Amino acid sequence: MNDLAVRLDGAELGDQHTCRGAGLSPRIRLGPLDPRVRSLAVVVIDPFEPGCSFALWLAAGIPPVPLIPPGLPPGGDGPVPVVTGTGDGGRRGWQPPCPRPDDPPHQLTVKVYALDDVPALSPGFTRAELNDAMRGHILQFGSTIALVR
Repeated sequence: MNDLAVRLDGAELGDQHTCRGAGLSPRIRLGPLDPRVRSLAVVVIDPFEPGCSFALWLAAGIPPVPLIPPGLPPGGDGPVPVVTGTGDGGRRGWQPPCPRPDDPPHQLTVKVYALDDVPALSPGFTRAELNDAMRGHILQFGSTIALVR
């Protein structure tokens, strides 16, 4: 498995990606992608929420693009195809982080998996289903951290 560079627009997610703004999924820049990659999967975790690994976003079936655009809708009808899972908040698609004013900054972990196939996942899949579908198919992996205040 090779490393995959994963970059966001900055070290801190702006309000447009949180409950204080439009609640859009972030733009994710990747590269370089192995030419054998057939799809991408994204898992965004907030370790400061209950459960120590609260999933804010589960996304799969994304074509191997160097830029995952911001604001991907849960229904998958955005600028790139996506199948969204159900995060730990019980909703499909990006669940915007919403730290309480007295919380320390949250450090979201953005994980991107580059796969050698396109997992056959139904909309609303779980994190366990995604993990099972990716097993043995990960060509590249990368992650980054984003602060949310």
